Amino acid sequence: MPKFEDDRRKIVSRLESEGWHNIGGEEHDNFVKAGHRKIQVPRHRVVTQGVARSIAKAAGWK
Repeated sequence: MPKFEDDRRKIVSRLESEGWHNIGGEEHDNFVKAGHRKIQVPRHRVVTQGVARSIAKAAGWK
């Protein structure tokens, strides 16, 4: 199984560079993009591999 990026800053940077917009949130940052479902990124320095996998899948990353 491939290892996904687990550094929150790198995940957020990649989402923003690919056109996702942060609409805020309380315990999570919520990112939206037309034609995709909302992605929630927890506000922790490191996210678990399961969460990273879910974010990658929702963003369409291989």
